[in-house]
Amino acid sequence: MQTEKEQVALSSIAASAGLTVAKALVGLTTGSLAILSEAGHSLIDLGATVMTYIAVRISGKPADEEHHYGHGKVEAVSALVETALLFLLSGIVIWEAVQRLVERQGHVVEATVWAFGVIIASIFIDFFRARALSRTAKKTSSQALEADALHFSSDLWSSSAVLVGLVGVHYGFAWADSAAALVVAALVCVAGWRLGKRTIDTLTDVAPPGAAEKIKALAARVPGVVKVEQVRARAVGGQTFIDLGVAVSRTLPLDRVSLLKHNVAATIREHMPGAEPVVTTDPVALNNETVLDRVMVIARNRALAVHHVTVHELEDRLAVSLDLEVDGKLSLGAAHEMADGLEDAIAAELGPDVEVETHIEPLQTQDASGREAPPERVKAVSLALSELASGGGSIRDIHNVRVRETDEGEIVNFHCRADPQLTVRSVHENVDALERALIQKSPSIKRVIGHAEPAR
Repeated sequence: MQTEKEQVALSSIAASAGLTVAKALVGLTTGSLAILSEAGHSLIDLGATVMTYIAVRISGKPADEEHHYGHGKVEAVSALVETALLFLLSGIVIWEAVQRLVERQGHVVEATVWAFGVIIASIFIDFFRARALSRTAKKTSSQALEADALHFSSDLWSSSAVLVGLVGVHYGFAWADSAAALVVAALVCVAGWRLGKRTIDTLTDVAPPGAAEKIKALAARVPGVVKVEQVRARAVGGQTFIDLGVAVSRTLPLDRVSLLKHNVAATIREHMPGAEPVVTTDPVALNNETVLDRVMVIARNRALAVHHVTVHELEDRLAVSLDLEVDGKLSLGAAHEMADGLEDAIAAELGPDVEVETHIEPLQTQDASGREAPPERVKAVSLALSELASGGGSIRDIHNVRVRETDEGEIVNFHCRADPQLTVRSVHENVDALERALIQKSPSIKRVIGHAEPAR
């Protein structure tokens, strides 16, 4: 795309240079002031197209340490300068046309074949160059090329006015050239005003029309987005930089929040080519949060490990009990201080009348070194588990038994099967009972982890 922009800018330079030389030669040989003015117009356009080419090359550079949002605004600066040139040229044309209409003498235009030929050729060239530039400008969102297209369009109308003036002069109407020039100057001023306004909007970071509403609608339909809180957008060349803030449930885990942000950004990019969204999230409490959800959020925000959270709704108050895991090497005073902080936070969330009871227990040792137990020990533990399970409980088919020896004792892992129709609570109670019975029977075992599977 960048190569296409540079190629069309280069072709405009060649066209402007050719028209400038042709108009200057014909103007000098025929003595036509109108054509000489057109040559001056084309000369300024040549400078503008060179500036456009330079701006397009610079705007294509990637972002760097000094230009975090790229170099796209260089095109806007170029377009602003070209707009100023349009107003300058219009002012000169208006002044000269008024002078000619007032004086009505001293300005002789020769309507020769060469004069008609160069103007007609200029009209054709300006038409095709303006169309090519405008098409590429829309395709690449290039303000510099858009300004250049406007230059060639104004040249087309200016050349058409000169042609009408030449026809009028040919039939004896000396004022026709000046009158047509005034009309063209007015049209160029209107076009320059429109381009200038768009360019200034870009330089002052005015949001693209309708962008905020479209972004809100796209983000709101992404699952997990509770509310779109803030949208800021600004166009820089062919890119639209977007800062978007959305509200999400505070109960979502971090990986889900990260995925949600990715989905929002991907949706915006899909429907808005050139968009560069940055999505931030604001965790909020939803009306459908349960007491358990709220307690788990409080513990997570305090980086505390809790489990076995039980909520009782009594007649006059709410009772919450939970297990809090802390480093086993902490003193009781330090651990109790952590528990008090958690209880105060829960009371602040659920109300001062809530009853909170915390059971403190040590975290399981992390990264404990160990080794596989001898096969005979694994066999003995397997037999013990099978005997304990055969005592009439719902647990059966003990398999995949593993025993690891650590410095603090043995760790046993096993799989078992249970009736698939049983509730999770019932199966958990039976597995827990089996684990406690094994530890009681073999004191060298520090921990037992049983995994229940539905019986086939």
